[in-house]
Amino acid sequence: MSSTDFSLLNLRSELSKNLITLGYKQMTPIQALSLPAILDGQDVIAQGKTGSGKTAAFGLGLLQKLNVKSFRAQSIVLCPTRELADQVASEIRKLARAIHNIKVLTLCGGAPFGPQIGSLAHGTHIVVGTPGRIEEHLRKGTLKLDSIDTLILDEADRMLDMGFEDTIDKIIDKVPSKRQTLLFSATFPDEISSIAERVMNNPTTVNAPSEHEQTTIKQYFYQTNTDDERMSALRLLLAKHKPDSTLVFCNTKADTQDVADELGYYGFYALAIHGDLDQRERDQALIRFSNGSVSILVATDVAARGLDIDSLDMVINFNVAHDPEVHVHRIGRTGRAGKSGIACTLYGDREMHKLDALNLDIASSDELPSETNLDKPIKKPSMTTLKIDGGKKQKLRPGDIVGGLTGKGGIPGDKIGKINVSSNWSYVAVSSELVKTALKKIKGDKLKGKNFRVRILS
Repeated sequence: MSSTDFSLLNLRSELSKNLITLGYKQMTPIQALSLPAILDGQDVIAQGKTGSGKTAAFGLGLLQKLNVKSFRAQSIVLCPTRELADQVASEIRKLARAIHNIKVLTLCGGAPFGPQIGSLAHGTHIVVGTPGRIEEHLRKGTLKLDSIDTLILDEADRMLDMGFEDTIDKIIDKVPSKRQTLLFSATFPDEISSIAERVMNNPTTVNAPSEHEQTTIKQYFYQTNTDDERMSALRLLLAKHKPDSTLVFCNTKADTQDVADELGYYGFYALAIHGDLDQRERDQALIRFSNGSVSILVATDVAARGLDIDSLDMVINFNVAHDPEVHVHRIGRTGRAGKSGIACTLYGDREMHKLDALNLDIASSDELPSETNLDKPIKKPSMTTLKIDGGKKQKLRPGDIVGGLTGKGGIPGDKIGKINVSSNWSYVAVSSELVKTALKKIKGDKLKGKNFRVRILS
């Protein structure tokens, strides 16, 4: 038996049995390092990047001691973005599915306030949310935290980057001082130490080693001295490698939108995600990228935090990151789980000092692909997203959508991709070659006995 077997942990039987059904046998490094201390009730500071398994680490910890019979908020998880909060809540529900009647509630901005008040009135065990919306509920008296025994700060560095420090302090003031505090962060700036000193009790610190082998991610650096050269280099790299999924990082929101717009002008399937988009636009961009109906997502570091993309072929730094740790975090999004990945960085003369800070042996600029690559057809995404004007409030479930698509005259089940069901809308990815058939099928038939409007997202 390996020393990283989940079976070695003294978990409640429901959790242990569920881990087996989920296929969770071996702990990831961050889980193996942090879980013993978490289960022992200690405060923990854990450093690990997105995709390291940190959600399962703190999720198992809070579920282990949860009192299901008490419908009072006992654990609260603070996340920097709505996307990450949704992801965390989903993972906790999956870990808790063998424990009867556990209620996990997400409280995030961009969603109606009224329904959240109603959900809180019915009681909850675990609250997952963004600092701004959590603080708003506290201010209006619709959320009580006097029974909280576990406080988790997830992606703490990004919450600080987004200016949430004062809001976090206001929330912590409402949480009992006798509690367990868990802080997870991909990087460890000085501000993290400051928060830890204020809100934690003799914390145990763990640092999970990177799971990426040096040979897994190939890094390339291309010198581009003008804006036009930089954009041309980006197009050449995308045309040459034809990746199914590429994350392009920019340092500013303005550059993010400009780059995505220009890529779209040249026929690439690209979308931007940044703070100036409304929540609907952000949600749709993330859904289309994660389900493979858009192959390029252009993002700032803050907007990209919380993306849960398992197989990212390529990362391109349109701008060099301001901080070496951020650079490492960016490129670590490709080449996960032993898969190969490509990380390309575009730089100009004014960014040489940033490259020097990376401590990499960059003897000279790599050679860009031939411009003949621009004459080749641009690779189209294999999937296309359909938006259905019906969701949870209309009692629509993923199974209903699958059934509607695969019925008589429909499409094979293996041609259906990811399905996302929100309050009033649903999104389903289908094979691009069969999208017209799928569209006709839903338009012509009923789902749960009702007709729903449906359209192709483009």
